[in-house]
Amino acid sequence: MSDLFEVLKWLFVFVGALGVFLYGMKLMSEAVQKLAGDGMRGILSRMTSKPFNGILTGLVVTTATQSSSATTVMVVSFVNAGLITLAGAIGIIMGANIGSTVTSWIISIFGLKFSLSAITLPMVAISLPFIFSSDAKRKSLGEFLIGFSLLFLGLDFMTDSIPDVSQFPEVLKIIASWSSHGYLSIILFALIGAVFTMIAQASSAIMAVTLFMCNKGWIGFDMAVALVMGQNIGTTITANLAAMVANVTAKKAARAHLIFNLVGVILCLVVFYPFMHLLDNISMSVQGMSPYSEPSAIPLTLSLFHTIFNVANTVILVGFIPQLIKLVNVLVKSNKEEDEEFRLKFISGGMMSTAELSIVETFKEIGFFAERVQKMFGFDQELLYIDNEKDHNKLLGRIEKYEKICDNLELEIGRYINKISEGKLSAASKQKTIYIYREVSEIESIGDSCYNLSRHINTAFSAKAQFTDNQHANIKQMFNLVDFALNNMVTLVKDRTNAEAINKAYALENEINDLRAKLKAQNISDVGNQVYDYQLGVWYLDIITECEKIGDYIINVIEARTETSRKTVSQI
Repeated sequence: MSDLFEVLKWLFVFVGALGVFLYGMKLMSEAVQKLAGDGMRGILSRMTSKPFNGILTGLVVTTATQSSSATTVMVVSFVNAGLITLAGAIGIIMGANIGSTVTSWIISIFGLKFSLSAITLPMVAISLPFIFSSDAKRKSLGEFLIGFSLLFLGLDFMTDSIPDVSQFPEVLKIIASWSSHGYLSIILFALIGAVFTMIAQASSAIMAVTLFMCNKGWIGFDMAVALVMGQNIGTTITANLAAMVANVTAKKAARAHLIFNLVGVILCLVVFYPFMHLLDNISMSVQGMSPYSEPSAIPLTLSLFHTIFNVANTVILVGFIPQLIKLVNVLVKSNKEEDEEFRLKFISGGMMSTAELSIVETFKEIGFFAERVQKMFGFDQELLYIDNEKDHNKLLGRIEKYEKICDNLELEIGRYINKISEGKLSAASKQKTIYIYREVSEIESIGDSCYNLSRHINTAFSAKAQFTDNQHANIKQMFNLVDFALNNMVTLVKDRTNAEAINKAYALENEINDLRAKLKAQNISDVGNQVYDYQLGVWYLDIITECEKIGDYIINVIEARTETSRKTVSQI
């Protein structure tokens, strides 16, 4: 009974120490991302024109955040938004794999050689003024320092909690029996490493556990290497989970991550024993001892393996990115039209040969953006008439996804305009960029209103509200007018000289305003006459009012697109 108590005590202490380590790493990663802000996003979305740039970006970002999972999840989200190409994403993922090896070096050099718990509390004390600062950047810096302290405090706790293997001879026998089957044992331990990393969703944490187990003599060098190979496969699960709800291109990026690491493991298995012999020789030269005979030599040698494995895998496969893309295109098929719709269609990673040509490219992209918000409004119309809860929630989620994409597109097109403004532009073209900023902002506002409209519809749906036949007819009439106005806006965005479309836009806006005023007055009368209750009237009018707001934004887009105002329309 006492033995069982001791085992449980050790287990809880170890899991608690691992929790401190994981929380410290999470805090550090989130703090770095807050400090970088949109800069992190900008780096990932811009530094992908060449494979080397992508690899370097992935390396730097992962080294800073100390989390390859955070980097790959961000990459998947940007691929989903069409802000990063599949080839660029693969480059960043390759770099993230190399960057993930930094953690093992930190643990090997510091976590096992020195006790850093003595400096953790002073470091927390230093962070306190930053934590309580009203400045967001300083507060994030304080969170980073605390995360750094907790990370090393967790390492110290884990080091102290793992007992010497001699205290558990039964466990040693079991591990020895698992380790005595040659290649089969290597594959078994690789699978164990993959499974545990999938469960923890933190390869750095499992790497830390592996290093501590080696240092205490629980497992030999060969099996430790096998665990690390498995971790490289298991770490891909985070990105693949994130891609489950993403579009087809994001799914391809996540699958590419899995295939890349899987190929690396297979290649390593082919040359496993010669590779281990090479590492043994390096260890003897550098440390003066073999990882096969001295457990204390394993951590540094294992970190060296981790680095060589990821660097060599990247060097070998970077030239096969086009073939890797072809493979994931075969493995991940597009079954739905929406899978491919979140992509910047006309704006490439760099600028055109001249700033003037880049403006033309931007106009085309804005036209495509306008078509997307029109489609988003079409989803709103569908949402009102869906009775099935599952279908309703699915379409609601899709509208929410469109809204986030619209936010991203506004930001990316705006950044592209910033680039253009830095080039040589005529006075007229510089004025155009001002109108483009407004046009993009107003189109994004239409997206926001479409999302708000879906929320109003969902509120009524959740309350099981039943609009009257007359209310349904009025809403449909308003929807039709707004749909006409959006269609006219798309026409004008693509052909800014269409005077007939300009005049038609103002006529439609007047119709929308008049209908809204009429329906508002009728709603007050119907509620007063108890045709329906007050709450139903509120939900009904929210839908009508949001449609009228979309009409206003449409006019703002048109004024920006045509560089006109109401006063000058008659002169066109």
